[in-house]
Amino acid sequence: MFTTTFWILAIWLVINGIWTCTATTNRELMKWFGWINVVAIIAGFWVFYGAAGVAGLTGWFTAVNWINVILAITQFYFAYKKTAAQAH
Repeated sequence: MFTTTFWILAIWLVINGIWTCTATTNRELMKWFGWINVVAIIAGFWVFYGAAGVAGLTGWFTAVNWINVILAITQFYFAYKKTAAQAH
């Protein structure tokens, strides 16, 4: 379970990271990806602390989880920030 979840989260991180860097103007999809990322973060930390770890992946798993946290914060920032047009 530990290894499978790690690879799912790692692939998700790559896809999500590339998409976030290329489509920062699509606010609706940024919201969706942000909330999906929240679910991935919860699942990632749950598996990390609940399943028997694999020594070679423990550091990488932690890194993937925390990078997903930073990515989710970035996505929510771009999705919910007010633009100059909305401020008036």
